[in-house]
Amino acid sequence: MPALAAVTASSLSLDAHVAAVASPRHGAVATFVGMVRDHDPSVVGEVTHLEYSAHPDAEAVLARIVAEVEDAYGAVLAVTHRVGLLGVGDVAIVGAAGAGHRAEAFEACREAVERVKAEVPMWKREILADGSHTWVGLR
Repeated sequence: MPALAAVTASSLSLDAHVAAVASPRHGAVATFVGMVRDHDPSVVGEVTHLEYSAHPDAEAVLARIVAEVEDAYGAVLAVTHRVGLLGVGDVAIVGAAGAGHRAEAFEACREAVERVKAEVPMWKREILADGSHTWVGLR
């Protein structure tokens, strides 16, 4: 069972994620913090905000992914993704993986984040400085 798997409109804490996976059995904790940047190579113009929306099943999908990655690597994970309006520099996703060794912690953290970005039914609207916007993730 995941230490933490959530979709929230609240600010994210790296410390809380690390605490959720820390254990005397773990020799390593690997983390990832994804932040809103001021550009996207696929659009012309400066990004000022991202607005994330999620399907009602998004948290269940995230929890399934995290549990599968935990099983595959013998790790404990904590992953949370934000929804709502975020400005440049805001934290959009935090992941932490605790494992017996660094290789498993790094690999589990990376796989969890990559799968969350690819599989969780979530969409983002990129808002540009000129007032225009574009949607990402609509399938």
